[in-house]
Amino acid sequence: MQKIEAIIRPDKLTDVLTALDKKGCSGVMVTEIQGHGKQKGIVQQWQENKVRVSLLSKVKIEIITQDADVEAITDTIAEIAKTREIGDGKIFISPIANVIRIRTGEQGNIAL
Repeated sequence: MQKIEAIIRPDKLTDVLTALDKKGCSGVMVTEIQGHGKQKGIVQQWQENKVRVSLLSKVKIEIITQDADVEAITDTIAEIAKTREIGDGKIFISPIANVIRIRTGEQGNIAL
């Protein structure tokens, strides 16, 4: 099992979730976050004043899935979320040792 964490632009969330649903990805967690990457935010101008905004709004999508589905899910997220501009986000993949469904006590892939 693997955990996929994708940090994307908020305006891409609906499109990504729709595409994942079409691929049969059933379990998704979404969190609104703020952060910055190498660009350290952006500079915005308001009237004559320039203001540095260091924390940008992003969305984090978390998915726990079977190993066999990781590539299809990450390819879908990358394809749909891409604008080819700085700030498109990142995808992180981490191993998951176990999953336990609290209601039934089932463990492993069956608990997904």
